Amino acid sequence: MIPHSNCPSRFSLIIKPIRPACAVLLAATLFYCSPAFAANKDMVQLQTQVQQLQDAVARLQQSNDERMGVMKDLIQQSADSINKMAVTVDGLHRQLQTQQEAQGGKVDQLSGQIQSLNDSVDEIKARLGSLQKAMQDIQSQQQSMNANMQNTPQPGGSAPTPTSTSPVPVNPIPAPSGPTTPAPVVRKGKPSAGVPQADSTPAGPAVPPPDELYKTALGDYMSAKYALASAEFGDVVKNYPDNPLSGNSYYYQAEIDYRGGQYAAAIKAYDSVLQQYPDSNKVPVSHLHKGMALIALNQKDPGVREFRTLIQRFPNSPEAMQARSKLSGMGVTVTPRQQN
Repeated sequence: MIPHSNCPSRFSLIIKPIRPACAVLLAATLFYCSPAFAANKDMVQLQTQVQQLQDAVARLQQSNDERMGVMKDLIQQSADSINKMAVTVDGLHRQLQTQQEAQGGKVDQLSGQIQSLNDSVDEIKARLGSLQKAMQDIQSQQQSMNANMQNTPQPGGSAPTPTSTSPVPVNPIPAPSGPTTPAPVVRKGKPSAGVPQADSTPAGPAVPPPDELYKTALGDYMSAKYALASAEFGDVVKNYPDNPLSGNSYYYQAEIDYRGGQYAAAIKAYDSVLQQYPDSNKVPVSHLHKGMALIALNQKDPGVREFRTLIQRFPNSPEAMQARSKLSGMGVTVTPRQQN
């Protein structure tokens, strides 16, 4: 029997030829597996970076969403504030418009009261004129009565002392001693033989004084008898064109036409006051009402010019205050803007 140490076994005989092959196989495995391992490592690193980028994008998107939410809240708050401000401005505008309308109504009322006062003053002036004329008539009658009393003979047969130094005729003509022939009677009507006839042409009716005509017309105007008052004011203008009361008559004729909606005729009458009677106290109100009549005829620009003329000529008058209120209500500046 061969000893174990000296005799190689079958396993050793098999292993010996396998070792070089394993070494070659291991080397080949290491050679081929090292690039694949490196590629997997780069892929893992790339995937890690991609994941990091996705996380950063997600965080950025979340931050952007949060910021957009805050921005939306701010925009909503701003919109709510703007809406509240618009409501407040609208309320202020309505309140201002209401105040302007109330102020305009007060100014209109004040203007009407002043106009009524002017009318009353005119009526008082007319009455004073009538009283003055009546006093003059009474004084004339008194003077006539005094003259007649001085010329009547005193009791006792004494003749009145002549006041003049005219010479007395030497040979006075004696009065006829026979029966006197009565003067022929002048009769009206159908002519008869031997009877003289009077002139059949009737004399025209006497025209009353201007203050009486004006007083009557003004009384009818105050009583709302506009048609009759207009005709009576026309009589004042026709018979006394140079009298200051004719300017007032033109004004009241314009007022009657304005109340009746006849704005063109009213404007013409207002122009008569403004052009023919520049010193009349009806000039400011004629400017004002003429402008209102022009605006009623949809002639805005001429009406605005009339209001501005009134404000320029009579800046402190109640009519100028009312004209400013009218221009403000129309959204028009009181003074025109100067163009460069």
